[in-house]
Amino acid sequence: MTKRALIITGNLVQDHEYIYPYYRLLEEGFEMIVALKDGASCEGILGTKIPSDDRCRVISYEELSNFGDDADIMVLPGGAKAMEKLRQEPIVLNYIRDWDIQGKIIASICHGAQLLISAKIVQGRNISAYYSIKDDVNNAGANYVDAGFVTDRNIVSSPHYKYLGDWMKEVLRLFEVQQKNDKENSNF
Repeated sequence: MTKRALIITGNLVQDHEYIYPYYRLLEEGFEMIVALKDGASCEGILGTKIPSDDRCRVISYEELSNFGDDADIMVLPGGAKAMEKLRQEPIVLNYIRDWDIQGKIIASICHGAQLLISAKIVQGRNISAYYSIKDDVNNAGANYVDAGFVTDRNIVSSPHYKYLGDWMKEVLRLFEVQQKNDKENSNF
């Protein structure tokens, strides 16, 4: 079985929050897909070229509608400036909403929670995010949790890149649980 992960991001993403999950998931044998505006490379807030190498397939936001559910994990890295633009992309928000309905894993960090809010999938859920958007999380009907990572059903959220290791460890743990459950359910 081919494992695939999708990172949806944009210009001025928080570099650490893109780079770490990208390489961590590659290390675990995932094929990487990166969705960017117009499918064009961009830069992180600290100047990292995104995508950072040629081991991924790059698609545009528009291609998400044809991409379907051809991945196992969705990663939403933060970066306040990147999210302010990205959350204005209806195609992206609809895709995130559909992904959530399927119960597929969404890994959100820092300001990536703004995409969860704008996709209207946080109501009644426990969500961690950067402290400056605590009010946004709560006002969207979620329960803001100040923790290194929080898992609520299929969403694993984290407030800051200082928790990258613990956050990704939990994302991969949840992936293994979902794989095991899918395998057990397919035996019936």
